[in-house]
Amino acid sequence: MITLTPAAARQIHAASEQNTMDEGLALRVAAHMAHDGSIEFGMGFDEQRDGDHAFTDKGVNLLVGKPSQVLLSGTVLDFVEVEPGDFRFVFEAGACDASAATPSSGGACGSGGCQRCGGA
Repeated sequence: MITLTPAAARQIHAASEQNTMDEGLALRVAAHMAHDGSIEFGMGFDEQRDGDHAFTDKGVNLLVGKPSQVLLSGTVLDFVEVEPGDFRFVFEAGACDASAATPSSGGACGSGGCQRCGGA
């Protein structure tokens, strides 16, 4: 479904440890198609809901809702320095136009021929 890099897992663990309100919650990762055909990603700590795919990667409990599952298939979540001193989570798109996934764009999809997102 979605894979975490070691850097992303470390940062998620650190964020969870700093905020005791997140204790016992999993990281929900979501995606939806934007009007321009790109995929917009989001994440936050949440409780499990009906229809969620719950799994663990690198010690991080993750949740993906049914509407996001196809879009997140094959996606890698990384934590990188996009500019000197500016660290961010970056979603690297899976099988759909992964070459267009950049830190500044947040990933791209819908550029054509992708059965995952319906691009033609």
